[in-house]
Amino acid sequence: MTRLKSEITVSRREFVKRFSVAAAAGAGVAAMPKAVSAATTDRKPHYGMLIDTRRCIGCHACSVACKAEFDVPLGGVRSWVEYVEKGDYPNVSRNFLPRLCNQCSDPPCVRVCPANATWKREEDGIVVIDPDICIGCKYCVQACPYGARFINPNTGAAEKCDFCLHRVKQGLVPACVNACIGDARIFGDLNDPESRISKMVASNPVTVLRQEMGTKPNVFYIAADHTDPHTVADRSQYIRIDTHRRERARI
Repeated sequence: MTRLKSEITVSRREFVKRFSVAAAAGAGVAAMPKAVSAATTDRKPHYGMLIDTRRCIGCHACSVACKAEFDVPLGGVRSWVEYVEKGDYPNVSRNFLPRLCNQCSDPPCVRVCPANATWKREEDGIVVIDPDICIGCKYCVQACPYGARFINPNTGAAEKCDFCLHRVKQGLVPACVNACIGDARIFGDLNDPESRISKMVASNPVTVLRQEMGTKPNVFYIAADHTDPHTVADRSQYIRIDTHRRERARI
């Protein structure tokens, strides 16, 4: 029996669609669970990230994946990992602290931008930068209490982590989450009580970086070591923090 041309076209499209999904899964590309996918509900998502430092081994896979995803130039970082060493022999410890833009609910970088080149998206709460509008004045770089921004020498515009927005729009997790071999990074919709990140934030004692700044970060940590050599009470204790970035001192 001869099939119509339109039926053959639909069949081919369906085949390509299924093949693409299978190929992505085979290549190890992680997709967001349906519960955190923006396409599954009319409710607006509010994306955040939870970093379980108990599972972080300091391998820098997240940093390398970020560099590769955005072709980040030498000297600049969107994501990095700090090594925190402290104590006196034999009572010493070493911890890892992954860092990135905190996607604040009250971002000071947005308030200081004279060109309105950076804003917080109403659709999902992600703070973004338009490099075509940015004038490279560095106001946002100075305003960020987390040192998460830098000026890209190739474009002259400010740059930072945006949760891999281009991936999120396709239902994929950020590159750093996809690359984490310890499953230390959990990304998802904080507005969805059934999402993995919401359940983990609710069931674990979590902290945020520099809470005293009042920026209301949307990056949370489990068992993070917030030791800062400039604010620690016991100045006699040995403390060393390696930031693995051009700015050697922690911000």
